[in-house]
Amino acid sequence: MTIDLDPTASSSGLPHRRARLASPSTAPLDRLQLTVMRRIDGLLAGDHAGLLPGHGTERGEARPYVPGDDPRHIDWAVTARTNDPHVRDTISDHELELWIVFDASASTAFGTGRSTKHELAWCAAGAFALLAGRGGNRVGAVRSSTTHAHFTPARSGRNHVAALLAGLRPEPVDGDDADLGQALERLRRTAHRRGMVVVISDFHGEPTWERPLRAVAARHEVIAVQVADLREFELPDVGLIAVVDPETGRRRVVDTADAAMRARYADLAERRQAALATRLGQLGADHLVLRTDRDWVFDLVRFVSSRRRRRAAARPRNAAPTRT
Repeated sequence: MTIDLDPTASSSGLPHRRARLASPSTAPLDRLQLTVMRRIDGLLAGDHAGLLPGHGTERGEARPYVPGDDPRHIDWAVTARTNDPHVRDTISDHELELWIVFDASASTAFGTGRSTKHELAWCAAGAFALLAGRGGNRVGAVRSSTTHAHFTPARSGRNHVAALLAGLRPEPVDGDDADLGQALERLRRTAHRRGMVVVISDFHGEPTWERPLRAVAARHEVIAVQVADLREFELPDVGLIAVVDPETGRRRVVDTADAAMRARYADLAERRQAALATRLGQLGADHLVLRTDRDWVFDLVRFVSSRRRRRAAARPRNAAPTRT
């Protein structure tokens, strides 16, 4: 089964399933662009550094450190002279190189909301590719999958973005326990130019991705997009249910009528989510959570708007924004 986007079906912009789809074209990209860009219109006006900036390669002016600044940007020479911590901003390049690392393991096929996690992840990948591509930036992708592994070199152009997204669309299959860490390692070896990396995953399974993510974040700016479903945080009271791990095939019967069991499940899920958010922050990645039961476009807009405000606040007052 394939995915298409019906602009009349849902104000949230999530895709609806269709049994058949015409030959690959830019039609899904057109519909996704209508869904996303009309909601984000205006955020990209003029200021390249406002929404998805790379951290740049040109050294800018030093300014006092404020909570939330990246400690890797501390200018130790200025700090030593003034006895106060200072950071040195970098001037964003006019052309951004954006890489999408896309997790297509079997666990992303799950979904009880408006879509599966895989469909949501595809929409998120398309949104970031569109946001970057509007300025003529280069976009590449690595798809983490043992059955449909896919690598797309970074290039610019609308047709390239359409081909890139077509390579990310194949549905996950049961038993696919793709290693996200291997995809990140391949990206680390391939992406020599400093830029931005968007990692889209549910971050389930063994955290083999931690070390390569740290290495990638040491050179690139990283956004970790977590796709999640409501049932990963709480269970409904529906009696006995059989749950299956799609990656390993392990099966277990769970009594959801047990209130104590549901409470333990919710507590463990909350602790796991807090630990994941903390760990991603320690590794140097911004964390965005998109859920299948919520308006993902609203959450994306809120994230990029907050990101823009943080960068505007950190920018020196006498520094003019970079324009394309």
